[in-house]
Amino acid sequence: MAHPKSKISKQRKRKRRTHKKIGTPHVMICKETGEPHLRHRAYEHEGNVYYKGKVLVAFDTEEEEEE
Repeated sequence: MAHPKSKISKQRKRKRRTHKKIGTPHVMICKETGEPHLRHRAYEHEGNVYYKGKVLVAFDTEEEEEE
């Protein structure tokens, strides 16, 4: 098994780990709906599913009214 030649201090260990952190999410505002959403992700607004400002899945109100 590998053994360290000398002890690594807490300060040295923590200095090395300062760069390992989670960044803030990239939130964009849709030009069509004005809804904030994550980049490169589909999002829902008023029952419709949008991606890049275009409707992917439209919400049909007629089907619900018939039932």
